[in-house]
Amino acid sequence: MDGDERALFAALARGDRAAAEELVERTYRQVWALCFRLCGDRDQAADLAQETYRKAWAGLSGFAGRSRFSTWLYRIATNTFLNRVRGPLRVVPLDEEFAATLPDPAPGTEQLAGEAEIGGRLRRAVLALKPPQRDAVIAHYWGDVPVAELAAAEGVSEVAVRKRLRRALAALGRALEEVVP
Repeated sequence: MDGDERALFAALARGDRAAAEELVERTYRQVWALCFRLCGDRDQAADLAQETYRKAWAGLSGFAGRSRFSTWLYRIATNTFLNRVRGPLRVVPLDEEFAATLPDPAPGTEQLAGEAEIGGRLRRAVLALKPPQRDAVIAHYWGDVPVAELAAAEGVSEVAVRKRLRRALAALGRALEEVVP
């Protein structure tokens, strides 16, 4: 954590709302993008990002400052997504009149459908990885967290993180190979 983040956290500890808003402003775009990459849906990504910040504020006293705040948020976002995927699906019935006014969420072109299929295959393949490899891929490639910072946050060497990433990429390559009849 750099000196600027330390100053923001000190202000936040004193109850400074502007410091909290500044932290959110600095990190929201990246947290939302990570959530979108995980779930593939804009609205769900916004919900996941909001839940991530709610959990972060509730657990702020547990943030030790060994890594950047954004790295800590990425971990919370990933866990929030995984908990939602594993948890029961809550279905709320819609009023028929209201449902008729909603736009059709289906993609408008074949290209969008193809991209969604590819994105879905990649998401499923990443989520099927073993947790250390999955977490490294999500944080490094989808969360733009540097290898050195991942190593510090996980308490392992940079070499160990690079090995996880190499193994994960090899496993993803095997999982995503096109089967040609």
